[in-house]
Amino acid sequence: MELRRRTLLRLAAGAAVLPVIPSFAKAEGYPSRPARLIVGFAPGGGNDIVSRLMAQWLSDRLGQQFIVENRPGAGTNIAAEFVISAAPDGYTLLLAGIPNAVNATLYHKLNFNFSRDTTPIVGIASVPNVMLVNPSFPAKTLPEFIAYAKANPGKVNMASPGIGSGGHLSGELFKFLAGVDLVHVPFRGNGPALTALLGRQVDVLFPPIAASIQYIEARKLRGLGVTGAKRADTLPQIPAIGEFVPGYAMDAWYGFSGPKSTPAEVIDKINKEVNAALADPQIKARIADLGGTTIGGTPADFGKFIADETEKWAKVVTAAHMTAD
Repeated sequence: MELRRRTLLRLAAGAAVLPVIPSFAKAEGYPSRPARLIVGFAPGGGNDIVSRLMAQWLSDRLGQQFIVENRPGAGTNIAAEFVISAAPDGYTLLLAGIPNAVNATLYHKLNFNFSRDTTPIVGIASVPNVMLVNPSFPAKTLPEFIAYAKANPGKVNMASPGIGSGGHLSGELFKFLAGVDLVHVPFRGNGPALTALLGRQVDVLFPPIAASIQYIEARKLRGLGVTGAKRADTLPQIPAIGEFVPGYAMDAWYGFSGPKSTPAEVIDKINKEVNAALADPQIKARIADLGGTTIGGTPADFGKFIADETEKWAKVVTAAHMTAD
């Protein structure tokens, strides 16, 4: 009887361990197949550029393809919900950004809580936006733009890559602090918004430097100001908006998040490789060329960063009475 009892206990203990072994083995062998990096905007914007830069690095380092998949719409909520609903195995990752922090307050009927339902992996870079107009626009400088907008309230169209995006917030903060009335025209990403600005269908746009520097250098678009606290090294000729609008400063940012309960081993592997990328001189130079500053750090660091950004923008959204519902 004692022998039988010991046998049953041994079998029960073995059964309890079995579910852990495949999960650990999968994490140890990660990645064993292609993975997807989900981007909440259309191709052509700063999000897309940064995600493809990281996707190439991860593909080369980990021996499996990391494929960028664009799922624009609803201010990145479609992409976020898709990743949150995916299997927590590291094969579906989200390029997280400032909209994810903002949407927690901007939208009142979300099907998820971003901070609670995702796992932070690593911060990648912060990038200032740049205020752009078509060269045909009457104002040639930032002070001239402010004067023109004040003289023509409600007649200047401000494009953005979507409600709650970094570009939208850059514009709303500018409207509030400069005291101008601009009409918001949302698009499904910076790519389409840039096309509209090039075609003179809209008047002003606040895209990341990464998405627009080529148009500025080719003089197809005119930069009036950068949104960071100081001038960007890549565009030293363009003033910081804060030089003319006291208190103005705003940066977009990018990082990787995964579904809740993604294995720690997988999170740590991706974190390690992204940090290695950010320490690589060529990658650092590429991000600097785009006007960006690397972030890096631990998953906990990125989690705190997201929490801080969520709290900061909640105050802005509430004060500006912004809503997307």
